[in-house]
Amino acid sequence: MSGLPLAERRLLLILSGSIAAYKALELVRLLRREGAQVKAVLTAGGAHFVTKEALAGLTGQRVHDDLWGAEAEIGHIRLARWPELVVVAPASADLLAKMAHGLADDLAATVLLATRAPVLVAPAMNPAMWEHPATQANMALLAARGVAAVGPGSGPMAEPESGPGRLAEPEEILAAVTAHLAPAEASPRASGATASGASGAAFSGASGATPLAGRRALVTAGPTHEPIDPVRYIANRSSGKQGYAIAAALATLGARVTLVSGPTALPDPAGVATIRIESAREMLAACEAALPADIAVMNAAVADWRVAREADQKLKKEPGAAAPTLTMTLNPDILATLSRHAQRPGLVVGFAAETEKVVEHAVEKRRRKGCDWIVANDVSGGVMGGDANTVHLVTAEGVEDWPELPKEHVAARLAARIAEALA
Repeated sequence: MSGLPLAERRLLLILSGSIAAYKALELVRLLRREGAQVKAVLTAGGAHFVTKEALAGLTGQRVHDDLWGAEAEIGHIRLARWPELVVVAPASADLLAKMAHGLADDLAATVLLATRAPVLVAPAMNPAMWEHPATQANMALLAARGVAAVGPGSGPMAEPESGPGRLAEPEEILAAVTAHLAPAEASPRASGATASGASGAAFSGASGATPLAGRRALVTAGPTHEPIDPVRYIANRSSGKQGYAIAAALATLGARVTLVSGPTALPDPAGVATIRIESAREMLAACEAALPADIAVMNAAVADWRVAREADQKLKKEPGAAAPTLTMTLNPDILATLSRHAQRPGLVVGFAAETEKVVEHAVEKRRRKGCDWIVANDVSGGVMGGDANTVHLVTAEGVEDWPELPKEHVAARLAARIAEALA
């Protein structure tokens, strides 16, 4: 085995007609990078946006697009039986309707009707089409049959409109695929990762792309502000972007997420219960109130110290007077407290922002805090608060070095690993 997450796993990718089909090319690249075998079926609509040649070059396989051609050479039944997972990305409103009502008028619809493999759909369409009662009824019918879904997201569309219907990002779909195919016996289990309600099996069927369904997750994000006086405070450069992305990624995989956030300029993630606080002591109280939880991801950049005595009035700068002396005291250690709590979450993940000896310090921090994993973030280049991270995942089994990734992709990858660990 190569050690790649999806090494030799067999995936059939179906591309239907959507302008977002170009993202499927990046999805293929990511799946192949993780070791998966990928075959592709291209619908007539999908062919308006991507070419067979591009798909063939990325998959290293012939691309199938004709029902009768497939019948003559390998047969739609054999194509339907080959994969371990069928991924429909993008899934148009038309193809979702065909799936819901059992139509089989082209190769894609026929394979979907004939396959016994689990199916994951990533819808993509105009907001009005997504919100139409017919589409929602079709999605409900498919969900009842065990078809999994990832997305859609919400935001600007190709048309001058905005709303729900955007194809999930390739990294989000990759995370759902990885979590789906993660074998329980190969999952990188963290010490003590025995969350309540665990089924002991990797998700499939009705649980689909929601491997964390029924799980409760606690995430912290952003800085804390430790007051000096009514107008001044001690803080750090955290933007909260990484923690918010993690909360959203866990929610995408089905978890009930509570996000405890320090002061940020970010909107609350959709589908996440957000609690906003100011200080480290308030954050600890909010975290303890959110227990019990199956998962705790402590991403917040909590101030280590606070002023021992906050001034009641603004400290005035008097002409010729020396600067005031601030006596500091330690803030509560939230990560260590939750790691040793009577209601300890089954999997506790900490973060370590380091400027030097990044992995060495993270390994020591994991031991000292008593958590299961540490995500070590290299901020030596002054990147704290940016849009990307270079991280190392430190577990009891060793260290994984991840490439520099956008924070949303780091979040999706971490969420998938959490799903594997709790499978």
